[in-house]
Amino acid sequence: MPQPGTSTRTSAELQTVLEELIGREPIFHRPDRPTTMAPSYWEVGASGRRYSREFILQHLAASPPADAVQAGWQTSGHAVLRLSADTYLFTYTLRQSERLTRRATIWRQTLSGWQVLFHQGTIVSADEDDVAPAQS
Repeated sequence: MPQPGTSTRTSAELQTVLEELIGREPIFHRPDRPTTMAPSYWEVGASGRRYSREFILQHLAASPPADAVQAGWQTSGHAVLRLSADTYLFTYTLRQSERLTRRATIWRQTLSGWQVLFHQGTIVSADEDDVAPAQS
């Protein structure tokens, strides 16, 4: 897993948020940082299939996820964007051995801590560059 660092795609005032979220991803694969899902949580898997919060909870109970650190997964290209006063879009690239995916997670900061609202993973079909869109 990466060491916290500075992203050129994240504004300076959001660096602390970026560091916190880097330590929470990939979601459900960090036993040292349990993920709290919002009641309305849902996700889109790399296959394009939609998964409800209830499905995810059942799956996690039946099949505990791999520990990302122990598995040697690597993340890169981290960026965070504020969507509202307490809600953030966190994006990054995840390499799991030969599998490369782009990830997007929407997080909300609450009085009791971070809560995940939505997550999507998309398989990258080629080892493409991780290029941010030009800002206008």
